[in-house]
Amino acid sequence: MTLVLLAFVAIIFAIVAPLLFPREMKLAAHLAQAGAVVLALFLILSTSYVIIDADKVGHLKRIYGGKPMKPGQIIAFEGEKGPQAEILPPGFRFQLLLNVLYDVEELPLSQIKEGEYGFITAKDGEPLKKDQYLAEEWPKGKVKQMLEATYFLKNGGKKGPQLNVLTPGKYRLNKYLFEIKTQKATDIRAGFVGVIKSNVQETPEHELAGVPHELAGSMTVPLVKKGSVGVWNEAKPPGRYYLNKVAYNVTEIDTRVQTWNYKGGYKRRYIDLQVTQEGRITQKERSETVSIPKNAADSAIFTRMEGWLVPQELRIQVQVEPKDAPFLVASVGSVAAAEDKVVTPSIRSVVRNICAAEKVLSLIDENRVAVEENIEKAVIPEGKKAGITIKDVRLVDSVVPPELLVARLREQLAGQLEETFKKEKDAQDQRITTEKARATADQQPELVAAEIRVDIARKDKMAAQLKGEGEKLKLMEIAKGQESQVAVLGKDKVMQLAALEKILQAAVANPDIVKVPRVLVSGTGAGLEGAAAVLGDSNLVRGIISGQPEADKQQ
Repeated sequence: MTLVLLAFVAIIFAIVAPLLFPREMKLAAHLAQAGAVVLALFLILSTSYVIIDADKVGHLKRIYGGKPMKPGQIIAFEGEKGPQAEILPPGFRFQLLLNVLYDVEELPLSQIKEGEYGFITAKDGEPLKKDQYLAEEWPKGKVKQMLEATYFLKNGGKKGPQLNVLTPGKYRLNKYLFEIKTQKATDIRAGFVGVIKSNVQETPEHELAGVPHELAGSMTVPLVKKGSVGVWNEAKPPGRYYLNKVAYNVTEIDTRVQTWNYKGGYKRRYIDLQVTQEGRITQKERSETVSIPKNAADSAIFTRMEGWLVPQELRIQVQVEPKDAPFLVASVGSVAAAEDKVVTPSIRSVVRNICAAEKVLSLIDENRVAVEENIEKAVIPEGKKAGITIKDVRLVDSVVPPELLVARLREQLAGQLEETFKKEKDAQDQRITTEKARATADQQPELVAAEIRVDIARKDKMAAQLKGEGEKLKLMEIAKGQESQVAVLGKDKVMQLAALEKILQAAVANPDIVKVPRVLVSGTGAGLEGAAAVLGDSNLVRGIISGQPEADKQQ
């Protein structure tokens, strides 16, 4: 402003300069007048340009020479006083008395970082419609023009929050008109889909129609097409989206296969069987509390079977298919809500009903598979009611009362004991056989010697038999000879010869019985007196010769 005043003074001086100098100083007056004009021009030109930095935007506020803005108007776009819609780009800008008529302010560029979006609020424009809290979306081809303040204000731009957002980048915006706040972009992770609930009507209602869903018969679920208010019938696949979070609520749904466990929350009893040294089976009862794990869907399902309360642990595999994700969100809100409000109550009811018709021990024998199949068939439709696809159902642990298992366990244990005793007996028999074989091997020399002795004894026996038979034959031959002698000599003579033979054998065996004769024996008889004289006159000899011992004669 000071420069303008100086320029004005210089111009006035240039006008009155000829009057201030006398006529003889006409040249000096002209020179002073020219200098004043040049100074005035210099001062005017120095207020008529501006240089905007490359990373700045020039904003203008008109101070002089404009008409007042309309009531409620904030941004001037037809030369009114106040903040102007026009902005100055980087570089040199010349406009007569620019710095006099306007207050020029350099503001930084609007920058949106990667992973963020810019939420736009317009400070001026046409008012929003009734019940409208976001301005309508500008067509994609006009978004760039919409960011120009003059175009925005002249073409129906609405005052307030905008549906359009700024994606990552740098923007030269009129910050007198647009306020930018950065928000995080929507990232939908791999294995998930994004279900969008829109709060704004983008497409005219007469162009939209209801969207039926294949599961719509299960629950009343109003799904809509993209562009309408409500839950859109198509979910967003994994990726990054720059969605206006004021306009759209995005629910991320896990489409991977999940495992829900129903376990814990009961007291488990045991009956332990033990075998004593004597082979007797004893039993002892104990119990433990099974708590619900933190990651479990719920506690075990309590079923009533044959009068027994049987806790049944269950494991099911579920999945939300992408096409069913909008139905899930519209019907119950989330997977956790579907689990708690729909699937879990249905599973509990189905398991109780099916198990009630079964025997307790069927949960642990070959009928277990059939029970699982029946439960799976019954719960699949229940899960579909909330958009949950049940893939597999498995009975994990059936907590059967231990009293029902004791008889079976005792029978198994007894059979094992019997088998053990048989094996022990076989082992003892084998050990005895082994020890016998070892002892036999150790006594092998004695056994060989004994066998040799047995063979010798057997041969001695045969020799004795043969010898006896020889003696028998000999005696038979002698008897035959004696019979012949009796027939020739007579019985008495034969006896005397036999006795003499014995005497001679005795004399050979015992020479002491032979004596030297003290008398001369002579005679012509045929008797044995001579032999008696030679052997002595012992009573034995005389008895033999006479045929009767002396002792017998004396008696």
